[in-house]
Amino acid sequence: MYIVHSTFKVPPEKADEVIAIYHNRSGLVEKAEGFQRFLLLQNEKKTGELTVFMEWDTKEAFLTWVQGEDYKRIHELEKKYPDQELASIIPTITRYKVVAT
Repeated sequence: MYIVHSTFKVPPEKADEVIAIYHNRSGLVEKAEGFQRFLLLQNEKKTGELTVFMEWDTKEAFLTWVQGEDYKRIHELEKKYPDQELASIIPTITRYKVVAT
């Protein structure tokens, strides 16, 4: 199993706007081979801190997704957000290999 976290910070007053974007997301990742689960997490104490959690069968499945056209299409849309402050956010990506369950 392979886990990817993408953590980013938005102004707390914009957190609900970003959460709404994720509620209305394309869902293309769910069709990717080896994809298991997507979660959007919100820090309880720092409401502007959000983390995308994705679970994959393998690192190779994740890398195949990242190199694919659907991934590129989704991330191109992010650059076109009307709110340029949100469009310019760069997340911190952390990857984990699951070594025990």
